[in-house]
Amino acid sequence: MKFHYAGKYNGDENSLPQREHPSGYVQFREAESMKKFAVMINILALIVTFILVFIVAFISRDRLSSIGIILALVSLVPHEFLHALCFREDVYMYTNLKHGMMFVVGTEDMSKTRFIMMSLCPNIVFGFIPFIIFMIFPNLTILGTLGALAIGMGAGDYYNVFNALVQVPKDAKIYMSGFHSYWYK
Repeated sequence: MKFHYAGKYNGDENSLPQREHPSGYVQFREAESMKKFAVMINILALIVTFILVFIVAFISRDRLSSIGIILALVSLVPHEFLHALCFREDVYMYTNLKHGMMFVVGTEDMSKTRFIMMSLCPNIVFGFIPFIIFMIFPNLTILGTLGALAIGMGAGDYYNVFNALVQVPKDAKIYMSGFHSYWYK
């Protein structure tokens, strides 16, 4: 994997890494623009986060951990690095803090399974594992808070996983080009 920090994403899809499409490619049915995607994902993230934070507050008797909140914010960059580690070739990280987003783009082919694992990896590490540990050991409010917030922050990743599960045949290859994901056999 060759990691490149590409800087601030300016909203121009043509500035993102692109590749030539193979014959028979199919674009994921997904949000047409970055703005629509950002609004939809941020609403989903807020709903998921609210529910999980409520659970943490209820179990821990109205206490959230400020350290857990800080850890969740600090995990944003490592979250993207975990995505990047799942690529074998060049991968580019972009930020768009105005729209509340950080993301990576790589144009290589991936199996459906690898694409799903690449999408979920950071959410498992920073979200689900800490949250499950908190559910087993409710006194670990730091992990509950970190997990609840990190799970919510993965909303865009869950959207990609949903699209891959629903739209992509089992033996197809998935790749990214520009802002969109595609599959082909």
